[in-house]
Amino acid sequence: MTPFHSRGRLPRTLVVRLDSAGDVLLAGPAVRAVAAGSSYTALLCGPQGAAAARMLPGADDVLIYDAPWVGLEPPQVTRAATRQLMETLTAGRFDRALVLVSYHQSPLPIALLLRLAGIGWTAADSEDYPGALLDLRHRRPPHRHEALAALDLARAAGYALPPGDDGGLRVTPPPPTTHLTGPEPYVVVHPGAAVPARAWSPGRAARAVAALSAEGYRVVVTGGRAERELTARVAGRHALDLGGATDLPHLAGVLAGARVVVAGNTGPAHLAAAVGTPVVSLFAPVVPAERWAPYGVPHVLLGDRYAACADTRSRHCPVPGHPCLDGIGDAEVLAAVAALTDDPADQGEQTERGAAV
Repeated sequence: MTPFHSRGRLPRTLVVRLDSAGDVLLAGPAVRAVAAGSSYTALLCGPQGAAAARMLPGADDVLIYDAPWVGLEPPQVTRAATRQLMETLTAGRFDRALVLVSYHQSPLPIALLLRLAGIGWTAADSEDYPGALLDLRHRRPPHRHEALAALDLARAAGYALPPGDDGGLRVTPPPPTTHLTGPEPYVVVHPGAAVPARAWSPGRAARAVAALSAEGYRVVVTGGRAERELTARVAGRHALDLGGATDLPHLAGVLAGARVVVAGNTGPAHLAAAVGTPVVSLFAPVVPAERWAPYGVPHVLLGDRYAACADTRSRHCPVPGHPCLDGIGDAEVLAAVAALTDDPADQGEQTERGAAV
């Protein structure tokens, strides 16, 4: 696989994924493959992905770097932050690095810093000419799901999943959360998203919760500390409001206990997939579903895939009324939840990796 194997030792490998929690969770299968072929595996991620990174099986350590070219509110470039990163990476004595990026991102800024830190071998997907920055310039197949694209790069670099690993999303076992949710069964509705274009409007989410409750489902509404006002409005008198009540591990526990999770294209949808819970995905077409749909679990995609906002990567819906998601009817939501909970309903399409809904 590598010169390190030929000398009889496994490499110390750094995996880089600098984006949000959902992106880090999608990198999980690649991280496990790298860990199976390494003596030590560290994950370099941004602040928004750190909690998810700490939940990934296979990662021996998590390093944090707030990259100036990543995120919705990137920091300024400073010598101090760059110097600190160089010192951290040099101290890690890494033999190899894999840079995981989405299809529209460049790995070259971090590849330059990895090279300056003394890491002698780096691999990444890159559409841009890398010069001397990459030892393996990999090309991902068109339309590849992000989880599979990351795993493809790991395999091209010589890392394979261990025997018995099916390549699905995984996290370490979450803590018990019955004290938060009460007894099962329940359905989770997660109304928020880091990018507003990828979520229902609050009023639309509240109507969906009311419809689910009227249909006989016990509903739990989840959200972060900054979303307490949103979750209170959406839950109303129809659902249990857990807004601000969970960190990421406890959110994983809540999602693991749910029969199904209703969420937009956001981190908790991928966290639900990582704990094996089916997902009703409210998928705004601002990014392609083929790349970011819930991976490896039964799921139903709802939303207008051919709306005017398709493939724009817009953060705020450019179409009045947010029709691609707010136009989803209650009957569609109820049918999707019923299909995924084995209740009588119209059956949907086959999902990726053959999971039927």
